[in-house]
Amino acid sequence: MKPPPEPTGAETEAALEAEPEPEPEPETEGADQGSRARQELFKALTDDRAASASSLSELAEAAGWPLPASVRAIAPATPGETQQLATVLDDALAGTFAGRPCLLVPSPDPDTRAPLELPLRGRFAAVGHAVPLRDTASSLRWALRLLALTPARAGGLEARAVFVDDHLSTLLLLQDEPLAHALAARWLRPLADLTPRQSERLEVTLLAWLEGGGAPEAAKALSVHPQTVRYRMRQLEKLFGTGLRDPRTRFELEMALRSRRLMAQVRRQHSRVGRRTARVVTADFTPLVVGRMARVNGL
Repeated sequence: MKPPPEPTGAETEAALEAEPEPEPEPETEGADQGSRARQELFKALTDDRAASASSLSELAEAAGWPLPASVRAIAPATPGETQQLATVLDDALAGTFAGRPCLLVPSPDPDTRAPLELPLRGRFAAVGHAVPLRDTASSLRWALRLLALTPARAGGLEARAVFVDDHLSTLLLLQDEPLAHALAARWLRPLADLTPRQSERLEVTLLAWLEGGGAPEAAKALSVHPQTVRYRMRQLEKLFGTGLRDPRTRFELEMALRSRRLMAQVRRQHSRVGRRTARVVTADFTPLVVGRMARVNGL
């Protein structure tokens, strides 16, 4: 009995085409749909065009992410950590905002950070303020802004999360740096003809006086004798005239001095981190107190 003839190439190809495509695994298909739904929900929550409540509810149901009353944004400094955090934080919603992977987490109590402390320990990330769902994009924007202002820790040593809640005044004053420069130039113009050392000494004294409310308080903050403060204040009165007695002028001057100090501080810290990266030295974003600034400047 002769063996059956070998199939030709055309017959083999036709047989392969006739074979049905394998059906996707139900679990895999469901996971893909859930992932897409979560991405769509993240996009809807962070879009400036507010989605309707019914649309958000449908997306949340498909994503398996119950809509909270308020959320916080988390912006990791290293984008690769986003998925790691999403795994650790069971209730986190991951997505991309302004080209960066970020997270949203429910925040039922704006004053409570405990649920985030352990997952964020040893990680460099910025955490936004708690906001209602309609303001989700705001929390993300300010978290990313704080991340940009905060110098990265060299070598990952002492990495920690920074919270927008702790830097509200800094972010407010530095939300537009050209405008902050214009504010300082406008109100600190009387100091322009002094030497850098004289100007810095009087700026530090004036800010301490404005913050403390008087010469004794300013002297204590600067670790100098009250008479030294009174002498410098007489110099400042000659430069600024009666404006120092005007509440609005004092308010504007304090904002100008604070913004200038903050901008200088951010520049120093970024420069310090850049110089010391090879030696693995960390930098701190905690604002310097006036007394320390005074001692550094030899006052």
